[in-house]
Amino acid sequence: MDYDRKSNVSSFYGGRKGSLDALNSDFPATTATARPRDDASSFYNPEQVPRGSMDPLNGGRTSSAGYNRGSFFHAGREEPLKGGRDEEEAAASQVGEGIWDVYADFNNTGPRYSNAFGAGQTEKGYQQLAPSTPKLEEDKGSENPVEMVTVPALGPEWGRSEMRDMTKAGRRERKATSRREKFTAWNRGERGICGKYFTRKSIVIGVFCLCAVAAIVLGFTIPRIPAFSFNDKTPILPATGDWNSSVPTYFNRSPANFSFPAFASLQVNTDSNYLPVHFKSLKANVYDLNTGRLVGVGDYGEHTLPAKSFPEILMPLNFTYVASNFSDLTWATWDKACQNKILSPGGVRTPLQFRLVLDMKILGLPSSHQASTQIADAACPIELSPQNG
Repeated sequence: MDYDRKSNVSSFYGGRKGSLDALNSDFPATTATARPRDDASSFYNPEQVPRGSMDPLNGGRTSSAGYNRGSFFHAGREEPLKGGRDEEEAAASQVGEGIWDVYADFNNTGPRYSNAFGAGQTEKGYQQLAPSTPKLEEDKGSENPVEMVTVPALGPEWGRSEMRDMTKAGRRERKATSRREKFTAWNRGERGICGKYFTRKSIVIGVFCLCAVAAIVLGFTIPRIPAFSFNDKTPILPATGDWNSSVPTYFNRSPANFSFPAFASLQVNTDSNYLPVHFKSLKANVYDLNTGRLVGVGDYGEHTLPAKSFPEILMPLNFTYVASNFSDLTWATWDKACQNKILSPGGVRTPLQFRLVLDMKILGLPSSHQASTQIADAACPIELSPQNG
């Protein structure tokens, strides 16, 4: 496409073919001179007389305005004509004809200026190309979407480490490595469990505060084992109501045994508790203070006692003992303490001496606990008939 490389703006104005066309132009004849002219000297010193004249004083002075026009080929008209306002308006009214487009030689959609067609003739050198037809885009909605998936084939390009990473063992190893790295970063204080939250420092402070609050709360809420003591005036009271009728009363010599009901008057100290004490169970065992034999049992059941107080309770006791004969020391002691006052010297009976051991289960404590108290001058709550004495 030779005409694309030989564009000349002067062809637009219908001028003759320039001398730059090496194919069609006729070169002017040149005469050989004895000494070639140095055109460069006129560029650097335009006021100097050319070297063709040997008389620097009388020779003709040539003003070249900084250059010598003889150094260049004459291309016809020196400059394009500039039209007036009427010509510009007329050119603007003609759409698509006679309009000079600066992008004509550089894009593929507008006209081109070329001197290859009609140059030097009556035809215009300006040739406008037909507008390009836009490419028809296919309707993508009319067809099913096509998904391009590239699946690499298992082959030599897969390394042994990559093959292992795709197995369950490799995935477990990566997960373990990731967990280990996260734990190391958390241990160094670089990250938290949930992003920037729950770092090691914050967890340590939180655990310390939690332990302090828990210790304070437990100090007020954990129940303490209360203390028990007998009533000094009436430690043992006779049984009344249903409890009196539920246990038989007797003292036998052959076989040697006895049985009778009673109430143990106890005072409970709950001053060390901040919350009410709830007994899930409270049971008692009575042991003879001299022989250590079990002579009675009791069950107070499930009760709640107030805190910071000294409540009094009546523990129901069932005194029961069986001996081999009436010479048994435990049976003889209790029989003498409960005999009729007529048979006692001065009408004063021997006091009872025993130890009361309490087994309790308190709500809020993990296991059962024991408390004990004893008395050495308790009067027998019953009085036998003179015939039994």
